[in-house]
Amino acid sequence: MTISIRPGRSADVAAVLRLWRQADAEPSHTDNADSLVALVAHDPAALLVAEEHGRIVGSVIAAWDGWRGSVYRLVVAPSHRRRGLARRLIGHAETRLSEAGAVRLQAIVVETDGRATGFWTSTDWEQQAERVRFVKG
Repeated sequence: MTISIRPGRSADVAAVLRLWRQADAEPSHTDNADSLVALVAHDPAALLVAEEHGRIVGSVIAAWDGWRGSVYRLVVAPSHRRRGLARRLIGHAETRLSEAGAVRLQAIVVETDGRATGFWTSTDWEQQAERVRFVKG
């Protein structure tokens, strides 16, 4: 696979948003250019992108808040699925978070997305049953 994984840049934002739409990633109110540009400005290593011949074909956000590492927006282009790219992205996310100092990681996954939950249950990550997540905004 001639796909490289690197930190995303502000110049990648439009392509990342396009990938998320093309991959049918469940949209959220932060799926916009301003939010992604702010993420990259705040933490330049948080957005990781997979690139093949100049095209963004995967993404993951590996955010570190000083307490816990969080993984969001693991997305692979439909044309590149089932080739191990999601696992490579997660490996890079785990390395990035470990190097930042995280010893505990969490992944935010859309429970109703069978592809997403199927992927995560096939990894060495464990579904946490004893916690409920509350959100605002």
